[in-house]
Amino acid sequence: MRIKVFILAAVSVVTFAACETIEGAGEDISAAGAVISEESRDVQSDL
Repeated sequence: MRIKVFILAAVSVVTFAACETIEGAGEDISAAGAVISEESRDVQSDL
């Protein structure tokens, strides 16, 4: 689980660094939120 969070954080940093526009940043934040939501659902289903 910690590795997934670390990878997600690393990808987010790289993605945010690559953003050149506000629209691009919004899309990246939305995609990151979707990944976090999916991972949280996976964790909840494992409990």
